[in-house]
Amino acid sequence: SENLAKRQLVFLVTTTKLLAADLGKKRMKTNHNNVIHYNYILFSGATQIPCTPQDLSRWNKLFIMLEDSQMKQDMLLHQNEDMVKVEVDSIQKELHKLNNNKACVQASENTCKCISEQMNGNLNKAMEQLREAADTYQAQNNETLQQLIQFSRNQATRLTKLESSTLLGAGLGQVAMKSFSAYPKEQEASNADGGKLERALMATVADLQRVHAQLALFQRATAHRFLPSGCEMALLFPMRSKHIFAEVIPSMSMSLQSFTICLWAKVTQSLNKTVLFSYGTKKNPQELQLLLARNSLLLTVGGETHLVEAHSVVTDGQWGHFCAAWSSEQGLATLWVNGENVARVPGVAEGHVLPSNGFILLGQERSRSGIYRDLDSSVAFTGKMTGVNMWDHVLDAGRIKEYANQDGSCDSRGNVIGWGISEVIPHGGSQYIN
Repeated sequence: SENLAKRQLVFLVTTTKLLAADLGKKRMKTNHNNVIHYNYILFSGATQIPCTPQDLSRWNKLFIMLEDSQMKQDMLLHQNEDMVKVEVDSIQKELHKLNNNKACVQASENTCKCISEQMNGNLNKAMEQLREAADTYQAQNNETLQQLIQFSRNQATRLTKLESSTLLGAGLGQVAMKSFSAYPKEQEASNADGGKLERALMATVADLQRVHAQLALFQRATAHRFLPSGCEMALLFPMRSKHIFAEVIPSMSMSLQSFTICLWAKVTQSLNKTVLFSYGTKKNPQELQLLLARNSLLLTVGGETHLVEAHSVVTDGQWGHFCAAWSSEQGLATLWVNGENVARVPGVAEGHVLPSNGFILLGQERSRSGIYRDLDSSVAFTGKMTGVNMWDHVLDAGRIKEYANQDGSCDSRGNVIGWGISEVIPHGGSQYIN
């Protein structure tokens, strides 16, 4: 509508200009013709006799006609101007109305825009809440699923162990088969009678108790064959005898200013002095020793006068990881049992250097004569030993704790003695087992 009003206004203005131009041209043409005619009358006459009254009346009529024509033209111009003014006023009023309506439309558009933004914001907020709720629900479902999976794995593991145990003895197999075969019957009984279900459950509990007892016996039986730390073999010292020991050939010289010794041992019975590891020379048969004394662990360096001891750390009949470390620089000596530091003593053989060309024995100590038949059976070790390693430096606490792990530490080997690499020669009745 606004464009239509503008086009009407332009049309009226253009029409007015054309009418005024046309009237101007007519007026100029009329005046020009009158002037020509007047000049013709004035200068074309052949006589100089004044005009007759008839000629004067003719001129009067001519000028009256000219005046009437001029008046008519002026009236038409005024009329056209009035019409244009009225149309312009009307168009201005319509434009004013359109401007007022435009402001209203703008206000409506702003209001609608605000409402749209609010609705979009609420919609986005609702969608975000739905996403959070969906994520929370998914997380809960995943957690529940993982718990169910873990529970099923645990049950499968327990069933596998139970099935394996049933194959070890006919008596255990009969008990297990009896328990498993009773389950369908118990389920049928539960559907028939609650009392029968209770009796069936009590029978199942009794069967499970018998299975548990059989498993405990089986575990105790397998514990005797268990080797710790993933080791594939061990040395067995079947009895306390001066003829039963093992000799170790180190991979490098024993002239050391520091060392770390680690080994796994399961002692059958520890006396006042039971030798685990011994290094001796002709001059000093007890140069370096790692000993057990009842439930204590001892280390001597440079002779028995330099002693480090840890009490109440050894249990007969159980595997234990024993480590001893020493440094000549400050004479600091430490003892470790199952990855825990149980003794720390400074000033032990400070500045001392282990001599070379000695002999390393496991489960026995070198005699002063150097002859094997002169060995002392009272200090002999009886039990099992594995994972014997020795380094030419002091290991940090983290590595000692790692080697004391029950799973896989047998893969790490020392550079002076490496279990499974260095030569270990059994003597007497000692032998390798796996």
